Amino acid sequence: MIAAWLHQAPGGPESGRPAESGPAPQALIVPHAGYVFSGEVAAAAFSRIPRGHDYKRIFLIGPSHRVGFAGASVDTLYNYAGTPLGNVRIDVATGQELIRKGASAFICRNDAHNREHCLEVQLPFLQLVFEEVPPIVPIVVGTQRLGILQQIAEVLEPYFNEENLFVISSDFSHYPSYEDARTSDLFLAEAITSGGLVAFLNAISDLDKKNFPGEDTAACGASAIAILLSIMDAQGRGNFAVEHVMYRNSGDSPYGDKDSVVGYNAIVVSRAGARVIDQEDGHLFHFSEEEKARMIATARAAIYTKLGLAFEGDASPVGILKEKGYGVFVTLNLDGRLRGCIGRFTASSSLWSTIREMALSAAFDDLRFPALSRKEAPQVKIEVSVLSPLKRIASLDQFKLGRDGIYMIKGYNHGTFLPQVATETGWTTEEFLGHCARDKAGIGWFGWKDAELYTYQAEVVKESDLAGKL
Repeated sequence: MIAAWLHQAPGGPESGRPAESGPAPQALIVPHAGYVFSGEVAAAAFSRIPRGHDYKRIFLIGPSHRVGFAGASVDTLYNYAGTPLGNVRIDVATGQELIRKGASAFICRNDAHNREHCLEVQLPFLQLVFEEVPPIVPIVVGTQRLGILQQIAEVLEPYFNEENLFVISSDFSHYPSYEDARTSDLFLAEAITSGGLVAFLNAISDLDKKNFPGEDTAACGASAIAILLSIMDAQGRGNFAVEHVMYRNSGDSPYGDKDSVVGYNAIVVSRAGARVIDQEDGHLFHFSEEEKARMIATARAAIYTKLGLAFEGDASPVGILKEKGYGVFVTLNLDGRLRGCIGRFTASSSLWSTIREMALSAAFDDLRFPALSRKEAPQVKIEVSVLSPLKRIASLDQFKLGRDGIYMIKGYNHGTFLPQVATETGWTTEEFLGHCARDKAGIGWFGWKDAELYTYQAEVVKESDLAGKL
């Protein structure tokens, strides 16, 4: 049954995909329900592992369904895990290393693994994908406390490289109706594919507020997903391409009903090659004049269409606008003053689509301003900022005022200033950080001192610089 799903999955062997085709996944998010309900969805993700590819080890991370504890338990008690297809080696040495490095964040407790199914059900997929399964590191997470999850992520982050595969085990919505499950599960999948940890946590919070009848949880493996997203944020979210490859829920199975279902997503994370240029010449990216003109035209056309205004320029995608994975902020200025600014740090869609989306949000969804009017639209000047990946910094020695933007996270609060804000205001470094902490993140003037800090750079395309070229 599993072999058939792997062969039939998009990109599987029957699709004609050659060995070693496409980038090898860095991480998979897969379900862990009974195979008749979720096996096809899991296979859609596992089938993305190129035939003939190998990893040094595989980290299996999932939630504890039976016991709660403050940390993650890594199995160091056994040398092998057995299935009807044979034994899979357990990397005991790496497990012991995690316990040494992780202090209280990592432990080994037998009751966390005894009768826990969320990792075990992944093994037959691995046994059919690999001729010999690389050693596994089984990790069961017993807490949902964000601070502890981030400690776990910090310990695992050095292992999150092309040598290793991370398999995150999580089902999604539990027990809403069929249609409510689809709404909840696809909303959460979009947050994972297009945002980082904060976007995911905000999406969980939004779903809690919607209070779908019967829904106990939006994702039973939210803790494991949060660990993955925290690691990706630390390494730079723009360094990864995230693809949602399949969705089903138990109501799609002949063995389920549609009144009370469980949802399943398959998501694949791969390393992305961003077109980032060395800044020796002062530029982050090298855009052609045509690409710059199309960026501004794309933003203006989106706004005009929403307002029912005619746009006469060419707003079709060209060059880099067809590429995926770029973070974008769109800024609107009116009479020399800010009129709206919204963006995101990464996106699974094309740069063209992201510019359109952010332009509409800046014009109509920035809560600091009323929606842009038909009268104002022709007068606004547009800026499009294309971003480099986020980079975690440990001290201000790694921050350069005027070159770097800042993004800070403290608990559920977060805020950012684009690099050009420093130039426009003339603030010092302390003022730049203080205003961002107080005015954008809502954590007080000095809140940045114990917040997580990330930097990024931006290549800014200004409409005012393209006079006569649009």
